[in-house]
Amino acid sequence: MSRIVLVLLMLVATAGAVVAYGDPAQIARAKNHVSHFLGHRGSLAPPPAVEIARGHGGEFAFRAKINGVSAPMVIDTGATSVVLTWETAKAIGLPTDMLEYNVDLETAGGHTKAARLTLDRLAVGKLVEKSVPALVVQRGQMRANLLGMSFLDRLESWGVRADKLTLNGYPELADRRAK
Repeated sequence: MSRIVLVLLMLVATAGAVVAYGDPAQIARAKNHVSHFLGHRGSLAPPPAVEIARGHGGEFAFRAKINGVSAPMVIDTGATSVVLTWETAKAIGLPTDMLEYNVDLETAGGHTKAARLTLDRLAVGKLVEKSVPALVVQRGQMRANLLGMSFLDRLESWGVRADKLTLNGYPELADRRAK
């Protein structure tokens, strides 16, 4: 419900900014968008959810799509950020040689350096987030890619029950999802 209120406030603020600039075409488009939204406010698609089974070693491992390329990942709620190995970053086409490795990072294996970047798109099943902050560690410093809190904090909720981790996204407007 609070997400709907937030969207309404954003639409009102946008309409106000358009009116302030006085462009009649923009005002008409804003009016149409607000009218369309208000007419469909009850048509929310069910929230996307993804379940990941616990592996034999106790971890929640899966394959994600990073910028459209499939890569193995492990859920790590202790990681502040999504963290990619150098090898994965190279495989998905990130400019590993141009990155500045100036972030101190403590891992299970000890201290290392990492580089900050933003992933255009990170998908875990039906859950898709854009512009996700991430780190890339130097070559050979880690064996697994970590799905940390820079992704998990964007979800409506996540939790573990028995041997399943469930990630829940936010509900979306049905006509937005169809586009």
